[in-house]
Amino acid sequence: MKNIENACDFDTAVSANAISALHGLWAQCGLDPQALQRAQLTGQAQGFAASFAAADLVQASVGAAALMATEIGGWRDGSQPAQTVAISAQHAAFESSGYFLLDGLQPDLWSPISGLYACGAAVGAPGWVRIHANFEHHRDGALALLGLAPGPDTPRAAVEQALQQWSAERFEAAAAQQGLPIAASRSHEAWQALGHAAVIAAQPLVAIERVGDAPPMAWPALGAEQRPLAGLKVLDLTRILAGPVAGRTLAAYGAQVMLINSPNLPNIDAIADTSRGKRSAHVDLETAQGREVLTALLGQAQVFMQAYRPGALAAKGFGAEQLAQLRPGIVVGELCAYGWQGPWAGRRGFDSLVQTATGINADEAATRGLAKPQVLPMQALDYGAGFLLAFGVQAALLRQAREGGSWRVRVTLAGVAHWLRSLGRVEQPQWKEEKPDITPYLETLDSGFGQLQAVRHCAQFLRTPAAWDRPSVPPGTDEARW
Repeated sequence: MKNIENACDFDTAVSANAISALHGLWAQCGLDPQALQRAQLTGQAQGFAASFAAADLVQASVGAAALMATEIGGWRDGSQPAQTVAISAQHAAFESSGYFLLDGLQPDLWSPISGLYACGAAVGAPGWVRIHANFEHHRDGALALLGLAPGPDTPRAAVEQALQQWSAERFEAAAAQQGLPIAASRSHEAWQALGHAAVIAAQPLVAIERVGDAPPMAWPALGAEQRPLAGLKVLDLTRILAGPVAGRTLAAYGAQVMLINSPNLPNIDAIADTSRGKRSAHVDLETAQGREVLTALLGQAQVFMQAYRPGALAAKGFGAEQLAQLRPGIVVGELCAYGWQGPWAGRRGFDSLVQTATGINADEAATRGLAKPQVLPMQALDYGAGFLLAFGVQAALLRQAREGGSWRVRVTLAGVAHWLRSLGRVEQPQWKEEKPDITPYLETLDSGFGQLQAVRHCAQFLRTPAAWDRPSVPPGTDEARW
């Protein structure tokens, strides 16, 4: 079939678990089951061994996003049937690994202070805790909490020593009070005992909710060879890492995506990879002028995505209900770590921290017969959440086009972790299996950060290949206008 390539597959087998996950997600959102016949989930991912079905999760997640794009394309262009789409498990796993090179070098994406630490030995409470310190203010906050001097010169050994005076749970609780992204490693049973797991389990994996009344928006006409989201405008106010993946995915399917950063906030090197296909502008929402600029941009947008802490943008006048008043018919995509209700609501978190807090790392270690918590072999929570947000936003767009209304879509990293556990465990992971050559999956292009070599998008469409029209550029490169 034209433009659907299986040449990079090392195994033509199909993962029944990934297909089952996709079907369950599709049914949960009340979508047409006939569309599932057009999704081909192929192959097996080699070199990403885990006791959890991480590869199945990312393949199903991107499958949902890509299939939803074909639903929109079929609705917009009724002259021909909706496209078939194929997703290679190996390709999806490589994309979800976050691999990229800048000028031939692989950036170190972790600060020296970030990572897992043994703790509590001096107080009779041995355990493990993970610190996320890639931003300077998070690093300095963690150091101050430990009674250490802030700044880049504090050695990791000093952190290791200071943590011996803290139990993992006490350090986690103290950090949470100060808004610091830190998580204690615990068993899944201990996570359940906290009460937040039940709140997450009661929420839809992808929550799609009508938040206002509005007539259906008029969409621009779709040309015969254009990608499904061509002409749609997306404001991307997300940062690290799942949200930017969602925006990048929508850009790959043809949307005009504008990444909006604050000139006052730092970023990490991964922005070079996740900004492919996007304009990138600075808008300062601390100023009246910045809020006016964002309101003007909103007036032409179909989608507004954000991943700030719950309530942060609402305090500046850009919560979902406020956006629905400013731009009736808007689809608002929201993403956070632990959700909007429950004892951990609003707590800061990242993929690695949610793995640690919810028992995934402890279970991975137990499967290997190890004491030290072990991470998943890919960023399955971040990438899964990003693909799911892109899926949910598109599902809401199609509802808006058919029914009208303003819509909100919500996804959480903790919800994705819960879904991952529900997909079952791998009985005999191939721990020593080597990864295949990644080269066939890479594209090389000039960017505003240097020469970028990164993984192409893994969804293969029958007629309109996914692609990024714009190179990634540093924040503030573009003017804040469409």
